[in-house]
Amino acid sequence: MASEITSLKPENIWKHFSELLKIPHCSGHEQAVANHICQLAANWQLEAQKDKVGNVLVRLPASPGHQQVPGVILQAHLDMVCEKNSELEHDFQHDPIEAVVDGEWVKARGTSLGADNGIGVATCLAVLEDRSLVHGPVECLFTIDEETGLTGAYQLKKGLLKGKILLNLDSEDEGTFTIGCAGGADSELTLPVQRKAKKNRNLLVIKLKGLHGGHSGLDINLGRGNAIKLLARLLSEAAARFKFDLVSFHGGSKRNAIPREAVAVLAIEPAAQKGLILQLKKDMEAIKFEYRVTEPEINLEIKKSEEAGYLLTSESQARLLNLILSLPHGVIAMHPEISGLVETSSNLAIVETQEKRVMIICNTRSSVSSALQAVRLVIKANATLAAAKINQPDGYPAWTPDLKSPLLQRMIEIYRHLFQREPEVKAVHAGLECGIIGEKYPDLDMISIGPTIRYPHSPEEKVNIESVGKFWELVVETLKELA
Repeated sequence: MASEITSLKPENIWKHFSELLKIPHCSGHEQAVANHICQLAANWQLEAQKDKVGNVLVRLPASPGHQQVPGVILQAHLDMVCEKNSELEHDFQHDPIEAVVDGEWVKARGTSLGADNGIGVATCLAVLEDRSLVHGPVECLFTIDEETGLTGAYQLKKGLLKGKILLNLDSEDEGTFTIGCAGGADSELTLPVQRKAKKNRNLLVIKLKGLHGGHSGLDINLGRGNAIKLLARLLSEAAARFKFDLVSFHGGSKRNAIPREAVAVLAIEPAAQKGLILQLKKDMEAIKFEYRVTEPEINLEIKKSEEAGYLLTSESQARLLNLILSLPHGVIAMHPEISGLVETSSNLAIVETQEKRVMIICNTRSSVSSALQAVRLVIKANATLAAAKINQPDGYPAWTPDLKSPLLQRMIEIYRHLFQREPEVKAVHAGLECGIIGEKYPDLDMISIGPTIRYPHSPEEKVNIESVGKFWELVVETLKELA
């Protein structure tokens, strides 16, 4: 479907985005796309350098007569969140992403699209290639591993960037100027478990699927279900009526994505199997009604299993389910001054059962550092009560809004001139690299912009076609006006 995408306007962005779809670039696997950018830079006779962690910086000289104006940094991240529907056979390390046009949107078939932040990367490449544009000195900074660890931004060297203005191209609402973001940090729990010999019992696979998932910051306030939480709830309710033994519990795959699916394997006496299944289905109907608006496709699948493995002891099973149920998930607090903005939230992101332990990862966000630490303290307390070990590595800083920014005032005027309407100015409950880059380069004037992207970090991800055109117009006009 590449030809269908490349025929869209503006052609230069969609051409480069179409090429990105063919190159593996999940978080932690950005080497090929970094090499692709370096090769393009060489073809265009531009200076490019790659640092020790894999960030790429390409410098574009100013248009004739504009060499003396302050330089502009265009910044985007190379990695994408690779999510797919479980029934789809797709290898992100080898298979290209199949993008299709669906009315006013571009989306992928059964996988995340990577418009976050592929459109930003493609926009940088389009600027680097187009010699008709008017601009001062431009640096295009492509960072790695934004989605899972912000590694590229953290490892960025001081003194590397020369520009005084930074346009981060990683926002997801056209017509919105983002001037602040939340900070965030992970909590990694390790729960030791004991096992016992498997008895002569039937094995069942209990799978909860069909949920939307989505970005754990931008979508956390939409009332969507967490598959891990809901499956633990179903099993806990059933355990009050039927005796069964867990073999395993798995859910979620990305720290910054709301879990869409969770699956448990359990053993039960044959005589009690029918009753357990009926109870699970009955409780599931209540959950379906509860989430009838936000999760209309939620579904419980029950089938037989032949999975080998020892059973969790009753104590380990109870501690695991209770810990999952007690860990915070969702919106903790709304911002007291900015209407509609989430201030603090937490995402119970991943549960993975191993032979002697269960790994659990929570991702917490807040625009207030003390509130972030308070939620992490709650997570630590729950881990302590469950006798789980916990590791809480340092997180990334928030980006404090500056409503008096000269760049902000200038771009508001540019946007009014282009589109005859007012842009929205806001902060977001998501992590942007601006906070980290701003700590290293405190004199930078920064704004984050982007096209309209919906449901990032999930197979429902899509980007609005018209908004990409407006986004491009804004970038081109901003570079011209700043020159």
